[in-house]
Amino acid sequence: MSTQLRDLSKERLEKMQAAGHVVEECHRVLAKVGENIVADVLKDTGQFFQMTHYPEGDVYDHDTHGQYYYHAHRGGEHGHFHLFLRPKGMPSEISPVKVEDYVEPEGDNDALSHLIAISMDAFGCAQSLFTTNRWVTAEYWYDCEDVIKMLDQFEIDHASPSWPANQWISAMVQLFHPQICDLLRQRDKAIKKYQDEHEGENVFEDRALDITSELSCDAFEQIAAVKKALKKIS
Repeated sequence: MSTQLRDLSKERLEKMQAAGHVVEECHRVLAKVGENIVADVLKDTGQFFQMTHYPEGDVYDHDTHGQYYYHAHRGGEHGHFHLFLRPKGMPSEISPVKVEDYVEPEGDNDALSHLIAISMDAFGCAQSLFTTNRWVTAEYWYDCEDVIKMLDQFEIDHASPSWPANQWISAMVQLFHPQICDLLRQRDKAIKKYQDEHEGENVFEDRALDITSELSCDAFEQIAAVKKALKKIS
């Protein structure tokens, strides 16, 4: 059992296990009709262009204020999902970090936070999780511990553009919760290190720093590891 899973509560492991069942089911029902997560999101979008957000206008849940889009611009992948939460979906005590170039948001739901990106392979399966610098997604900056508090709030609970994909994306955040927490903490350490090494520069807008942390992932290996961890403590 990995140290990460060994240190988790039974409640968290059970939540991860439930998410794993959702992930498996989404892959199963799509595979029955020859589809996968990415293909189902892109099915009505026409020709696929790099850098374009899919679907047009992003996916947004007006009840939970979760948001995501899919696009491509990196080598070694088909593309990736960027996941966000907007302020109306965040715990009330959370606010953006007022960094040097901080500008007050125009609207009360504008200061969105990027949670995680999910890199996808050519077969529509997740291959890695990664975090980004602020300029990459034009987000507002939140401390990693505050972003971690947002993870349990993220959910896309409607059927457009794909019910299985929306369920899968929501479940992936829970299935890989401990790894995402680690990646967010690594993100802040990478930003601090870069600031220390580039005194006087605005690290958040520096195009030389885009990916701040990344980890390979395999949903089915994670599901098996969670099952094993729960057996150890039951």
